[in-house]
Amino acid sequence: MIGLRALASLFRTSLRARVAVLMVAIFVAISVPAWLAFDRIIDTTTIRLGRLFAEKQVLFDRYRGLETLISEASLAKTLARSPAILEWARNEEDPEVRARGLAEMEHFRRAFRDGSAFVILDSSGNYYFNDSAQSYAGQERRYAVDPANPRDGWYFTTLAGPEDCQLNVDHDDNLAVTKVWVNCKIQGADGRPLGIAGTGIDLSSFIREVVDAEQKGVESIFVDHAGAIQAHRDAAQIDFHSLTKDIEAKNTIFNLLDRPQDRDSMAAMMARVAADGDTVEAGFVEIGGRRVLAGIGYLDRIGWYNITLMDIDEIIDDGLFRPIAALLVLILVAATVLATLLFKRSVLDRLATLEVWAGRLRSGDFSDMRPPMTSSAAEDEIDRLTHAFGEMARSVGDNTHRLEAMVRARTETLERIAHLDPLTGVENRRGFLQAIPPRRAAAAAESANLGLVLVDLDLFKPVNDRHGHQAGDRVLVEIAQRLAGCLKDGDLLARWGGDEFVLLMSLGGGGSLMAAAELVRRAVIDTPYLLEDGTEMSVSASIGACPLPADMALEEALEQADTALYAAKHGGRNRVALAGDPVPGAIRHSG
Repeated sequence: MIGLRALASLFRTSLRARVAVLMVAIFVAISVPAWLAFDRIIDTTTIRLGRLFAEKQVLFDRYRGLETLISEASLAKTLARSPAILEWARNEEDPEVRARGLAEMEHFRRAFRDGSAFVILDSSGNYYFNDSAQSYAGQERRYAVDPANPRDGWYFTTLAGPEDCQLNVDHDDNLAVTKVWVNCKIQGADGRPLGIAGTGIDLSSFIREVVDAEQKGVESIFVDHAGAIQAHRDAAQIDFHSLTKDIEAKNTIFNLLDRPQDRDSMAAMMARVAADGDTVEAGFVEIGGRRVLAGIGYLDRIGWYNITLMDIDEIIDDGLFRPIAALLVLILVAATVLATLLFKRSVLDRLATLEVWAGRLRSGDFSDMRPPMTSSAAEDEIDRLTHAFGEMARSVGDNTHRLEAMVRARTETLERIAHLDPLTGVENRRGFLQAIPPRRAAAAAESANLGLVLVDLDLFKPVNDRHGHQAGDRVLVEIAQRLAGCLKDGDLLARWGGDEFVLLMSLGGGGSLMAAAELVRRAVIDTPYLLEDGTEMSVSASIGACPLPADMALEEALEQADTALYAAKHGGRNRVALAGDPVPGAIRHSG
């Protein structure tokens, strides 16, 4: 009682005591909401930065995975659509057809990253395969798939599925290899499946290069549409033979999640990203008792999801925010009568700026962030923190722009690869067909005439049989170079098939299509071709040409040029035939 009376007397007689009590009251009144606001801002900032990091990491993993797989899938699809493979699938027993088919498979095998290729023909079930060491050269037929053999179930599942290409992680018992298999259907003109062609990527190499990246707190997993794990840094987690398993027997990403609600949440996120392949979803889940942020993207070209699990506590260190808490306590302890306004001005307003910046970061605005001018010339702790946050934001922005540039560069490279013939370097059929519409539009605007020239090398198969495919490839490359020399600005050249080329030529200045086609024929035959062993050989070409007026459909012009080419072949080869000429007597021939 005596102590309380003494304190009451001191409060009545001492202004310092009343100010001290008032400061304590202000400290309590301000510190409680300030601490709650501070904790919320830090938590919000951490979550937003974590989600932003998750989205960028998923994009990075998506294109890192695509870089490895998309070129193989594109090549496998091209192999499955090759005319030689289609003819082989329809007429397997013909020795010449089979030899061309095997040669085409060998040609693509050398282009595949793994150096292996396979073809299965549905008419017989025969499985043809060769690897990078050419272990089965001359003995490419390894076995025949059997519907009664469960190990061959992947083949029949793929053949019956709606997708043109599927990926499957599997161990082939007959070949004794474990790979990520790229399986593309061979389909006839009527859409009927004739077999499967493709390649395999060594599973350990794929995991080492794509999944097992050295990133602190980040784990990348690839799963299929059912959630079955296809690639994981722990090989024991991979679900082999996924195509032929029931869902209950599969090892899925859902089995790793601790809580049923997390499984439902992940399934919903997978459905959303599959519906819109360009989006990325992120959400917190519990795995093994740990709370992690899961980022999910969909690789629509291969039918896989890439799931990136991130430990936010490891990626974003909570210690980064401890100076703010210490600064907040120091400011409140040292506060005066104006503590409330000073605190708001010096701390909360500036912390709010950090929250605004965090919002800008989330929206993708990485513009320069600088703290507002303070009344003091000296830089205080919050200024240093703000500068650090701004540097962090600029660093995130730089990394994001660099990543986006890499993605664009990779995408452009893949698009170029998809439109170029890998042997000759000129456009392939797809690239040619894509380039024609803008060229025709430009010619129509200039009132220029165009002509379509279809070139087929005469009796070229004996060149490969006599001198080998490497010599034949060398001649094809030189022919492509010669044909390119016949082009004017804006003309197009493409490899149409095995030994066929097609040119779109402008006929300005009164030039005729016959003269242009004859120039092409002379370019092929005038100079012999020198092989690596010093042998000289001559190659001739039969040419079908057709004018391409603005009102003619490209398909019609191609059909007429092909008919003219057929007439040139049957008229004796090594000549030019124009569409519409009588067959065979009116076929024009020069030289």
